[in-house]
Amino acid sequence: MSDDVGNGGHVPVMLERVLELLGPALSAPAPVVVDANLGLGGHSEALLAAHPGLHLIGIDRDPFAIDFSTRRLAPYAERVTLVHASSADLADVLARTGRTAINGALFDLGVSSPQLDEAERGFAYSYDAPLDMRMDTSQELTAEQVVNTYSAAELTRILRDYGEERFAQRVAGLITKERAKEAITSTKRLADIVREAIPAATRRTGGNPAKRTFQALRIEVNAELSALEAALPAALDALVLGGRVVVLSYHSLEDRLTKQALTARTRDTSPPGLPVPLPAHQPRFRLLTRGAELPSDEELARNPRAASARLRAAERIRVDD
Repeated sequence: MSDDVGNGGHVPVMLERVLELLGPALSAPAPVVVDANLGLGGHSEALLAAHPGLHLIGIDRDPFAIDFSTRRLAPYAERVTLVHASSADLADVLARTGRTAINGALFDLGVSSPQLDEAERGFAYSYDAPLDMRMDTSQELTAEQVVNTYSAAELTRILRDYGEERFAQRVAGLITKERAKEAITSTKRLADIVREAIPAATRRTGGNPAKRTFQALRIEVNAELSALEAALPAALDALVLGGRVVVLSYHSLEDRLTKQALTARTRDTSPPGLPVPLPAHQPRFRLLTRGAELPSDEELARNPRAASARLRAAERIRVDD
């Protein structure tokens, strides 16, 4: 959800492509679209402007995002329903709003610029700030609690699985050693510990050595991957015939889960060797992208934070009998 709210204003990632892919699905009468990761509402605003009959359901766990987007989308207030919730609750949100059939769904994953740029949120290793990393500031679990209470084995697993950190065991070991002296409560101290744990030769390449550890902690604190695992299938299930989903991911773990979920729905599961495919095993969706699409050079010049974006999309082509 890489948004830029600096001098150039809010720059939604791959906006033109998102509008192009969702557009055909939103030409139906009174269409409904779910923005499962509302953020600063840039994609939502553009969708509402492009489709005058559209009703938008926006979901975000960050209270700041809900407040900001409420103001931003005020001109469209009669066509907008904003919900403070995790995307993991997407199916429940649709049930509560009485809109269980949708025409489009957008997932703009990851962390937003306000979360990165506001030092007190504790997401960035470039600021010295309290170790927080909560997208939903009302939840209890923080990065400080993870760092100071998880066992070395648990930390190793998180760093390995969520950060793809080659030196997960070394980093976890030094964290547990240092926290025994004094609780680790700041982003700077954690970043310094990680830097010390990473071999010097590795530190000289690949950017800040704390990047992978901070990503892993953020994913753990906010249960990001489990939220996607719940939300994306729920959105696919809710799509009407001709409905479309677009997913923007920002690291390989999100993109891999997205690819797996979409591939499972676009595959013929008929037993091999049958002369005629079985209707019940025909794919319910078709892919709209060949692999993961990347942002253009023009996009990157406008919004450097789009560099890691990967876009995938699919359309429902069959409904269950």
